[in-house]
Amino acid sequence: MRQYSAAQIKNIALLGAPDTGKTTLAEAMAYEGKVIDRRGTVEAGNTISDNTPIEQEYRRSIYSTILFTEFMDRKLNIIDCPGSDDFCGSLFAAFKAADVGVMVFDGTVGWEVGSEIQSRYARELNKPLIGFVNKLDSEKANFEGAVESIRAASRVKPVIVQYPVNQGTGFDAFVDVLLMKMYRFKDENGTREEMEIPAEEMERAAALNKELVEAAAEYDDALMELYFEKGTLTQDDIRAGLKVGVSQRSVMPIFCGSAKRDIGTKRLMEFIINVAPGPMKAPAFATVDGAAVEADENGATVAFIFKSQLEPHIGEISYLRVIRGKLAEGMEVIDTRTGNKEKVSQLFAVAGKNRIKVTELSAGDIGCAVKLKGVRTNDTLAAPSTPVTIEPIEFPEPRYRAAIKTKDAADDEKLGKVLNDAKFEDPSILVEYSKELKQTIVQGQGEHHLNILKNRIATENKLTFEYIAPKIPYRETITKVAASDYRHKKQSGGAGQFAEVHLLVEPYTEGMPEPKSYKVAGKGDILVNVKNKEEYDLAWGGKLQFYSAIVGGAIDARFLPAILKGVMEKMDEGPLTGSYARDIRVVVYDGKMHPVDSNEISFKLAARNAFKEAFRQAGPKIMEPMYEVEVLTPTEYMGAIMSDLQNRRAMIMGMESDKGFDRLTARVPLAELYRYSTTLSSLSSGAATYSMKFASYEQVPSDVQTELLKAYIETEED
Repeated sequence: MRQYSAAQIKNIALLGAPDTGKTTLAEAMAYEGKVIDRRGTVEAGNTISDNTPIEQEYRRSIYSTILFTEFMDRKLNIIDCPGSDDFCGSLFAAFKAADVGVMVFDGTVGWEVGSEIQSRYARELNKPLIGFVNKLDSEKANFEGAVESIRAASRVKPVIVQYPVNQGTGFDAFVDVLLMKMYRFKDENGTREEMEIPAEEMERAAALNKELVEAAAEYDDALMELYFEKGTLTQDDIRAGLKVGVSQRSVMPIFCGSAKRDIGTKRLMEFIINVAPGPMKAPAFATVDGAAVEADENGATVAFIFKSQLEPHIGEISYLRVIRGKLAEGMEVIDTRTGNKEKVSQLFAVAGKNRIKVTELSAGDIGCAVKLKGVRTNDTLAAPSTPVTIEPIEFPEPRYRAAIKTKDAADDEKLGKVLNDAKFEDPSILVEYSKELKQTIVQGQGEHHLNILKNRIATENKLTFEYIAPKIPYRETITKVAASDYRHKKQSGGAGQFAEVHLLVEPYTEGMPEPKSYKVAGKGDILVNVKNKEEYDLAWGGKLQFYSAIVGGAIDARFLPAILKGVMEKMDEGPLTGSYARDIRVVVYDGKMHPVDSNEISFKLAARNAFKEAFRQAGPKIMEPMYEVEVLTPTEYMGAIMSDLQNRRAMIMGMESDKGFDRLTARVPLAELYRYSTTLSSLSSGAATYSMKFASYEQVPSDVQTELLKAYIETEED
């Protein structure tokens, strides 16, 4: 295939709610550009996208697919993205590589929760949008209703470029109000006839053309003056104005058609090529240092890896966008994350599973390289002379977590490698072995996300496992001052063991005064004279302050590290439930030692036990992780969703209506969120979604603490 310059390339992401027809539209685009000679269908499982066995089984996009088409002497790189929010990691990666999003709408539904979610991501990442109302050959097609729903919900102003003449099962024609022509389609392979607009459609077409002209003029002062002077604009003027409006995310041009019957595909592609921002006009890529990297074909090479894949018999495939300069076979570049040199052995243009060998890719182009060593998603490949690191993709926080239990313990090691491979391909999957919980925890975007992972591993790797409820990383702390002393004494012939430690504990809070005196029940007044202070930020959160207030040499200073170690060991396995302890001040104020029998192990054991006893007397409390949860739902489901959250011990923080949807925020204990995505889907018929992020640790209610203590005692007995 021919080489393309940055000015001849457009990069788009196809997005929208599930089942809007994105994959079918991608198929039609590839067909129009002669990349394929016949169109497949999702039902038959033979499309250029959705080409993995699991996608063909489910008949839906699960991974993003990269493909291209050649049209009007231009190259159009297309990333077909999953519609389900469970697989939104692919969308974030696609938006990094693409310059514009084509939002596909179902003409029988219009704006959906999926549209809202994906448009919100586009807004966060500042990506312009073009709209395509699909499935207008459906019996219940309603273009006008779909556009009104877009107008009511979208923050980007929709402006109609085309409208259908005879929507419904007989749909075969639309009016284009930019070109002021009607197009009638003779077959289901995109063969079209250009016609004059019929008299009965002229009034509507003229009114929509005027709206289009006004929208184009609104974003360019020179065009506005021209419009006032002449009362209209030429087609080129309209395109020029829309270029500005689209780039600024001020306007969303709306197209119509049927991807299944290849109606409207060509005009959409023509508009993308003529109007959508390309690499030369799109915002420059930012580096981690805040510098801008422009699409300069003559500059030093910079390429960004936005997707990684493992393929049998080939190995690692790195999908990349060349940001600056050229990437050519045989070129040596540096991976700026690792500092390693990488030699580019083979480059390909990508059309789904088909890869077309190329010798180089220019700035703005998308393709893939194979067998790069140690390269992964979010890495930057740069010329060794000018290494720069592109700002990485920020993948969304996980919303679903589960623990893994294998049927055969012998499979654990093999499963660990397979899970790491899955994480390599999908960075929105997180896998870690929790030393604290003694479980392997897998996190993803939803239960469906993790079930797909499980099914894929079972099919491809013949490994079976099940998901179980993960343990909760509780924390332990105290609420008042307490003191304790402990004597460790052991004699068994020869040198013995002896140590006595007196210490007190109190809750740590930021900015609290230094210790001087304490009134302790059963101990009276305790005055402390601080000799030394140590402060530690604990790996599991919170702090430990450790004070030595030993006077008169009651304990030699060389034993203080052993006392601290004993305290830390017991904080590592809290006295209540074995969870980490945090936010505690410990003051060692007295003790005894023996000139022969005292040693470090004796003081460590004495400190452990003294701390444990003091902790239990200090109003101990269990703390649980709280998450800030934001739910986005159609209004009719809000009551049921709120009731369910309240049953989960949630604290409702706020509610607001947002263009046809309700947004609810709440603080919810992590212990109550297991399988929440499934419940939410059930309550809302799949229409609601949510996000969650860690907020803080809070004390559990007394009845919950009682249950946790009881469960821990039973576990200990077992």
